[in-house]
This record gives sequence, structure tokens and C-alpha cells, in this order.
Amino acid sequence: MAQKKQKAQKKKTHRGAKKRFKLTATGKVLRHQSGKRHILTKKSQTRKRRLRGEVEQTGKLGQAVKLMIS
Repeated sequence: MAQKKQKAQKKKTHRGAKKRFKLTATGKVLRHQSGKRHILTKKSQTRKRRLRGEVEQTGKLGQAVKLMIS
């Protein structure tokens, strides 16, 4: 009898990673900076301004996140 060839299962997206990271069109992983959630009164305006926006996540963690969200 002929055996059926099984297909590899599709890889599911890690839902927690999808909410925290963003993948750009060029393949970079972006994340929000930490330290801007609470106790903001003692932090200077300059420091809070620097924490705005997103930064690139590089290294091994960036590679792991890319696998989780792609």
C-alpha cells in the first residue's frame, strides 16, 4: 500500500510576543523601551523624552523574537 506523505505543521505565532514586538519591512525587530510606566515624577523630562518611541531589538533575543512572530 502507498503511504501518504505528511506535511509539516504550520508554526503558530506567539501571541504574547506579537503584542510586544513589531517586525519592520526590512526584518528588524522593534520594541518599546522600559522605564516609562510609573514613578515618572522623579524622572527628568529629558529622560522621559528619550524613553519615547521604539528601539531595535538585536542579538540572540532579537533572533528568538523573529522566530516567534514570523
